[in-house]
Amino acid sequence: MSELVTGEAVALELRPARLPSRALAVLLDLAVAVAVYVAVTIALVASTSSLDGAAQTALTIATFVLVLVGGPIAVETLSHGRSLGKMACGLRVVRDDGGPIRFRHSLVRGLIGVIEILMTFGVIACIASLVSARGRRLGDVFAGTLVVRERVPFSSGGFLPPPPPWLAGRFSGLDLSAVPDDLWLAVRQYLSRAGQLDSRVGWAMAERLAADVAARTGAPVPREVPPPAYLAAVLQERQARETRRAFGGASTGEGAAPVGPTAPVVPVVPVAPASMAPPPVPPGPQPDSPSVPPSVPPSHDRPEVSRHVPPGGRPGTGFVPPA
Repeated sequence: MSELVTGEAVALELRPARLPSRALAVLLDLAVAVAVYVAVTIALVASTSSLDGAAQTALTIATFVLVLVGGPIAVETLSHGRSLGKMACGLRVVRDDGGPIRFRHSLVRGLIGVIEILMTFGVIACIASLVSARGRRLGDVFAGTLVVRERVPFSSGGFLPPPPPWLAGRFSGLDLSAVPDDLWLAVRQYLSRAGQLDSRVGWAMAERLAADVAARTGAPVPREVPPPAYLAAVLQERQARETRRAFGGASTGEGAAPVGPTAPVVPVVPVAPASMAPPPVPPGPQPDSPSVPPSVPPSHDRPEVSRHVPPGGRPGTGFVPPA
């Protein structure tokens, strides 16, 4: 791990590429460059067969310089340090301060690479890479560059401090839809690296980030809330909203059958247990029971009520529990 400090006092954790991965990337780049060189040479020989030997030699040298030297320089410049071999191996060429390289960096690396890679078959480059603490060859030393690994294993080192408890739910009404993703990423990186920064520099960065977030949300930062605590609370609110949006429908039961608008709703009639059932009515007329009016239809017009007598000998009450 190589820690570089930028102009804003932010420590960059870079993983320098070692010799095996760099050698594999160089071999892949050379294979592609040689294949292109052979194809261009065959095409030139076929098209310039009528020229004399001196002209053919000049074309051969120009082709060698343009394809094997100028090609890698152009590719690294246009791709900001990622050639075909480095893309395959997950590497990138950056400046010493972690920034992207430019044409002058690629030019110095390419010209010195002709000597330490092509003319000496990579012997000088291997020795320099083994001696260097960050695996740099001579071209990297003179150009001020470094080859780093882009594909690094995931680690849980970026711990985000939680906001103070008294800020829980304080910013639940903020509109966070206008805050871009790159600003959220900057807030997250600041919170994960806040312990590595100088106190004054970290406070200034927190104020600037809090002002940017407040400008996008349309609500100013409360005066009694420190900027780092404000950023932590707003970031936690965003994460909570994303969680509710992703898993909000998981609380409903999966096996419950949906009830349509026309589905009949059957009321549930509670059935009293046997110990709480009303006592059977003894046979005979009751003093408080009203007399049956003469307009009651005969028994064959009314629904038949079950008169089942239980084994105990007591007559049933006619109560039918709901199905």
